[in-house]
Amino acid sequence: METRRRTLVKAIAWNLLGFVVMTLVGMAMTGSATIGGTIAIINTMIGLSCYFIHERIWAHIRWGRVHG
Repeated sequence: METRRRTLVKAIAWNLLGFVVMTLVGMAMTGSATIGGTIAIINTMIGLSCYFIHERIWAHIRWGRVHG
C-alpha cells in the first residue's frame, strides 16, 4: 500500500507539470498571461484534489496487483 505522503507528493509533482502546460495553453488561447495563469490555478486546484482522492481509492483496491 502507498502512504498518504507519497500519494500527495506524486499528486503535487503531476499537478506542477499540468500547471505549466495549462498556463501555456491558456496564454496561447487568450493572449493573456493573467487569464492563462488564472485558468491554470483553478485547474490545478481541482486536479490536485481529484488526483489525490483517485489515488487513495485505488490504493485500497487489490485488483490487478502482483505480489512477488
